[in-house]
Amino acid sequence: MALTKDKKNQVVQEVSDLLNTSKMTVVAAYQGTPVKAMQTLRRNGRDNGTTVKVVKNRLVIQAMKHTNIHKDTDTSALTGMLVYAFNSEDEVASAQTLAAFAKTQPTIKFVGGLTAEGKFIPAEDVKALANLPSKNELIAQVMATLTSPVNDVMNGLSGNLHALLDGIEAKATS
Repeated sequence: MALTKDKKNQVVQEVSDLLNTSKMTVVAAYQGTPVKAMQTLRRNGRDNGTTVKVVKNRLVIQAMKHTNIHKDTDTSALTGMLVYAFNSEDEVASAQTLAAFAKTQPTIKFVGGLTAEGKFIPAEDVKALANLPSKNELIAQVMATLTSPVNDVMNGLSGNLHALLDGIEAKATS
């Protein structure tokens, strides 16, 4: 069904807003993916703040021209049936969402990504981002690294204190 000019303008405005707020937009080919699987992908994306949209490439290119950040971005890779995953909270969440989904649906293939700085990154870089831990996991790893020496000192002091108490108890009972 063809979209009216007003509807196309609404889609361009919506995609333009998503591009402006997104920290990372991941682009993937989805040809051959069933509709039910795409609905599952959208649902999975919502769980971590990722908006998944299937939009005509021509409308996405128009939306990119409406943004200051992406107006000079190379759009030559935006061909074929593409799905766009936007995330305004986490740089790697959209890549992780599509990568996790691609494990069950091999018809999903990364095309690339649009950074918040307006650069188009290749599919290999997006795959590498998808393998990174999430922001919360990274924070937890840093916190564990920072508290590790404190815990080691406390355990060492606690062990010496127990040995001292055992020695005193042994002297008291003898």
